[in-house]
Amino acid sequence: MSELTFSVNAHSENPTKTVINARGFELIVDEPQELGGTNAGLNPVEVVLAAFSGCLNVMSHVVAREMNFELRGVKINLSGVLDPARFTGAETTGRAGYKQINVEIIPDTDVDDATLQKWLQTIESRCPVSDNLTNPTPVHLTIVN
Repeated sequence: MSELTFSVNAHSENPTKTVINARGFELIVDEPQELGGTNAGLNPVEVVLAAFSGCLNVMSHVVAREMNFELRGVKINLSGVLDPARFTGAETTGRAGYKQINVEIIPDTDVDDATLQKWLQTIESRCPVSDNLTNPTPVHLTIVN
């Protein structure tokens, strides 16, 4: 299969609210009121967790099918820890992003623990969002006038 390119287009509706369009879908990203936003949608770091959970869900089912076991469903709980110092402009040597992300995957299946461990390792190795979170990805920002 050749490489795939995904893209989104976004514009600011106000200083905290971003309207994003992709493939005819619209997503609102906003900050909660306690961070100065209008609380019209998930904030950017919540969207990262949401994207990760969506990717894990897809890969969970794909890998279970490939391993020939029934996966009736999966629950995925994610939490991320970040220090807001850099985000708020404070002097810090810490990262702006998550210091860690914790994921709990709760599969609805009857397979044994050894199969589940292999399943989990395979999911983690093949999930594109996990790969982007755990490995450096070149990012190129440009200004277009």
